[in-house]
Amino acid sequence: MLIIPAIDLKNGKCVRLKQGDMEQETVFSENPVEVVKRWRDEGARRLHIVDLDGAIKGRPVNHEVISEMVLSCGDIPIQVGGGIRDEETIQGYLDIGVSLVILGTKAVTSPHFVSDACLEFPNHIIVGLDVREGKVATDGWSKLSRHDALDIAKGFESDGVNSIIFTDIGRDGMLSGVNVEATAKFASELAVPVIASGGVSSLNDIKSLCAVSSEGVAGVVVGRAIYEGKVSLAEAQSVANEYAEQP
Repeated sequence: MLIIPAIDLKNGKCVRLKQGDMEQETVFSENPVEVVKRWRDEGARRLHIVDLDGAIKGRPVNHEVISEMVLSCGDIPIQVGGGIRDEETIQGYLDIGVSLVILGTKAVTSPHFVSDACLEFPNHIIVGLDVREGKVATDGWSKLSRHDALDIAKGFESDGVNSIIFTDIGRDGMLSGVNVEATAKFASELAVPVIASGGVSSLNDIKSLCAVSSEGVAGVVVGRAIYEGKVSLAEAQSVANEYAEQP
């Protein structure tokens, strides 16, 4: 299972939010490129970058700094989300070396766009579903839709997405523990890999997710916990590797 450090960008800085609230930010670094180098040096096997300003504005805002981050990451795959609403933006990110592009709001509001993107950019498309009580939120979590998360995920699976990020937005940035039960239940209903996100607070959360990896949980995005030192990236990945080696 992949342990994927999150780097959220706001005004060109590395921040973490509480439950997606743009007014409740903690700045962890003024230099996101140095953050990339840190996680690279600590053994990250993939990075998760989100343009928070882009998610609100509906278009990339931190594209320049993301380009610099990609150049500094070496051969580590990078997945990017936030404000990706058209094929030109997807192509632009792939052109600078991004490996995977995350569709969020656009995927929910225009599902046909996911189908078209998967055809145009096969194996490069991830859908990120921000979920509260089984329903999907959009527009930087500011709007709760009527869409059932599992139903819409099955449609994206049929479209050929690379994977689906399942974020429990009631827990994201709160260090309150991962909703392992909901994540495992969601993943077990799908054939496409599911990446957990939201609420990681300790190594026990990593262990709990590893224990349900057979349900289809292929990775976990970790944010505040690694920035505040509650979880060591290297130790978390070591634990995940040990689970993978078990018969």
